[in-house]
Amino acid sequence: MADVPENAPEHCPGTGSEEAGKTSACAGCPNQIICASSKPKEADPAVDQIKVRLLSVQHKILVLSGKGGVGKSTFSVCLARALSRNLETANKQVAVLDVDICGPSVPTMLGLAGEQVHQSGSGWSPVYADENLAVMSVGFLLNSPDDAVIWRGPKKNTMIKNFLRDVDWGDLEYLVVDTPPGTSDEHLSVVTYLAKAGIDGAVIVTTPQEISLQDVRKEISFCRKVNVPILGVVENMAGFVCPKCKVESAIFPPSTGGAEKMCQDLNLTLLGRIPLDPLIGRCCDEGKNFLDEIPQSRATQALIAAADKIKEACELAKRGTEENTHSHSNGVHY
Repeated sequence: MADVPENAPEHCPGTGSEEAGKTSACAGCPNQIICASSKPKEADPAVDQIKVRLLSVQHKILVLSGKGGVGKSTFSVCLARALSRNLETANKQVAVLDVDICGPSVPTMLGLAGEQVHQSGSGWSPVYADENLAVMSVGFLLNSPDDAVIWRGPKKNTMIKNFLRDVDWGDLEYLVVDTPPGTSDEHLSVVTYLAKAGIDGAVIVTTPQEISLQDVRKEISFCRKVNVPILGVVENMAGFVCPKCKVESAIFPPSTGGAEKMCQDLNLTLLGRIPLDPLIGRCCDEGKNFLDEIPQSRATQALIAAADKIKEACELAKRGTEENTHSHSNGVHY
């Protein structure tokens, strides 16, 4: 994101934008002449710095949702739990980066509420939920979990840059980036700063009903416009199985065919359908690992299966990148 002066009007495109000083929002701004006559802003050096910092991170996954309240952060936490559990014996690390600046819920879900970030010679040290599961969130920087984060875009952008550039992530197999709903500042910042470091792809979370799918289609459009590969779609809250009678009910009826029909129409992979289980919410509130606490749940089985598909998609993406790099290095172009 470009910098916005303090005395700038609403909808200022930012001093680094190509539209600086030229849009209707610039009319009457005291900086208009300066912005319009300035040379284009040079590329942010942080992009290269982040590339170097993340050289030891094998896979980077964005978890997105168009609509709030679909369980995106819950899925991000469960995905990280599943990936770290599979890698525990291999002594490999997984990390969650929570860039939901205004609603950082990941610390609570991972049982880390009240923890603080420490500074070392190599940067900020992430907080560990398990031996091989690291976490970074603005929630660790607040004096109280009830404190509101009231920031404009440029400050959010700076915080995300700091998280990616200044955190000592170490050697990671997976970095799971949990984003807020929508297609705004945080998403653009993450995509911009990871442009050279590379993103394996995005996992998009939705619920079955059309009102959620409408916003998810916007998220898919965003990914395609900014050239972020889509690993697939997860349909969350896909039915509720009564723990007593075992009858399944559709709490959110898929009136237009749900995620499955949308994936067929848009040529995307449906990674899984996660049923509602009240114990997921309880485990998240208490910071417990749902996958270990309730291993027999159908939701646990569905989450693990989705995580396995995401691992496979990441490996395919990595092989494709390596093949393209090898082809170009040998002068072969397609």
